[in-house]
Amino acid sequence: MSAPHTDDPAAPAARRVAVIGGGPAGLMAAERLSAHAVQVDVFDAMPSVGRKFLMAGRGGLNLTHSEAAGPFLARYGARAQQVAPWLAALDADGLRDWALGLGIQTFVGSSGRVFPEEMKAAPLLRAWLARLRASGVRLHMRHRWLGWPPGASPSAGALRFDTPAGEQAYAADAVVLALGGGSWARLGSDGAWMAGLQAHGVQTAPLRPANCGFDVAWSDHFRERNAGQPVKSVAMACETATGRGPFRQGEFVISETGVEGSLVYALSAPLRDRIEAGGEARAILDLLPDWPQEKVTAAVTHPRGARSMSSHLQSRLGLKGVKAGLLRECAAAEDFRDPARLALRIKALPLRLARARPIDEAISTAGGVAFEALTPALMLRAAPGVFCAGEMLDWEAPTGGYLLTACMASGAVAADGVVAYLEETRPAAG
Repeated sequence: MSAPHTDDPAAPAARRVAVIGGGPAGLMAAERLSAHAVQVDVFDAMPSVGRKFLMAGRGGLNLTHSEAAGPFLARYGARAQQVAPWLAALDADGLRDWALGLGIQTFVGSSGRVFPEEMKAAPLLRAWLARLRASGVRLHMRHRWLGWPPGASPSAGALRFDTPAGEQAYAADAVVLALGGGSWARLGSDGAWMAGLQAHGVQTAPLRPANCGFDVAWSDHFRERNAGQPVKSVAMACETATGRGPFRQGEFVISETGVEGSLVYALSAPLRDRIEAGGEARAILDLLPDWPQEKVTAAVTHPRGARSMSSHLQSRLGLKGVKAGLLRECAAAEDFRDPARLALRIKALPLRLARARPIDEAISTAGGVAFEALTPALMLRAAPGVFCAGEMLDWEAPTGGYLLTACMASGAVAADGVVAYLEETRPAAG
């Protein structure tokens, strides 16, 4: 096996760091490392880096969010404590400053989300790669990491890659694994690394879909008339074992198989967990979140004369189209016979979710390398000198900039951990 590059024999010996995975976490780790006296090589199995990053930015790259620090951190749910040190290393403001350093101006949208002025991911990625190359970072495409040999202790020292030229080796002093989660396999995030780490005793949690849609048993009548329709200005909550979680306001889309879209993704974690625990979940819809219950009740119970209930609801509440269809689909027949009861359903309509959509359709995944397997610097306890970053760790976050921010911040933390590790293991002079 030969090395994937040839070193200049006249160049001074530099300690080598391999970054395996060319997504946002890996590239941020490479950038932080390039500021130190190390040779950084980035390896990726795909023909080019940042493929999922570019796909995510097709409709406008949501880089981060302008939300205050406290609520921002709360978006990471049960993993907020673990993510907090990442955001201390690189928070939303730091990410905007970083983009500005690449010549990319950002702005805050009406929802509080932060976007590049040009909206697209490609200009930012081009500027980023140019700066990485200028700083000496070397990129090796179509290099799929093969893991560690069976029976060998996991370490950074003997990395093996499958390449178009055959199997090749690279000896590193430290390595950052930034291999992604298990969604969008065609773009490189296939979760294939899980088995290899597990075989070497690294504790992991199963990969699960996050920021995903859900299946609903729509009637043919409803599906034919409403599939593809957006449901706007609604609120949704997840029914829990002890009651109901908080409502979130937004919009979602009726799909052929169920529901998807930003509001559904924001609640995908508790909905998924309810399905795993009990076989199904119930999302509670408020079809008129800007109307208090008393006003809805007064409108629905107002005498309707000879008008049909549908006409009455449209006239008094403006309830029509897909919202009216959802009410017919999900409310019971007896609800329509009792106006007061129907008014309650309009503000709390149960929607039964059968299952999460397949993991490869999800925007991101939960699960991965357990935090118990890592030091605070994100080094594997079972493999000194091997660090992990990004979506391959066991955390999740909703869309809205939170996912991308923490991925990049974890890359920064892993890089800082590598620098500290290399300093600690530096050979003694003389």
